[in-house]
Amino acid sequence: MINRHRDGDVAIIEIDRHERRNALDAAHCDALREAIIGAAARAIVITGAGSSFCSGADLGTVYDTSFRDALYAMLAAVTDTGVPVLAAVNGPAIGAGAQLAIACDLRVAARAATFAIPTVRLGLAVDQWTIRRLALLAGVGTAQAILIGAQRLDADRAMQCGLASRLGDHAAALGWARELAGLAPLSLAYAKKAVNHPDDPSLARDLEACWTSDDAAEGQRARAEQRPPRFRGK
Repeated sequence: MINRHRDGDVAIIEIDRHERRNALDAAHCDALREAIIGAAARAIVITGAGSSFCSGADLGTVYDTSFRDALYAMLAAVTDTGVPVLAAVNGPAIGAGAQLAIACDLRVAARAATFAIPTVRLGLAVDQWTIRRLALLAGVGTAQAILIGAQRLDADRAMQCGLASRLGDHAAALGWARELAGLAPLSLAYAKKAVNHPDDPSLARDLEACWTSDDAAEGQRARAEQRPPRFRGK
């Protein structure tokens, strides 16, 4: 089950599959993708119910091509949505769970969080995007330790190497998401696209749109009037 909640302008999406420690199969990947695309929010928090963020792929279906297709479509939805997505990593994020966490823009790791991609123990492999993303976030050495050395990272180590953006619980992640929901939507969307798709030819247009937007004018007015800005995404 994928639970959906709202906290003002923040959408909270929760993987709730206790009996499998929130492991993902194709159906859950599809449901996650649909929840992300349909969130209609200013920020999104993804987390897991209980004590696990996501224990990885359901090993009963991981060998099916349909699962991989559903997984990568879901990860693309995370990176392509125009609003910031935070992973509230409340426990183990293993395999596909780690892929989901690194697809998010920011990761808030609880003390119980761990990160691992143990494909070499299973005779499997992750796609090149996952490897590049992990190396960019955590550094090549850490990526090698995780992917080749089959190491697990705890929350402190994840924070030290940059894989975790902050340490904190679900409340901390939600509080950060609320802050982000009050920032300029066009600026956030541009920054996210520039990070995830640096060769996208529309970036120059999006950059100009930020500078000429009503939100840019509102930011200027708010600063002059010494008040919080009220951004509308226009």
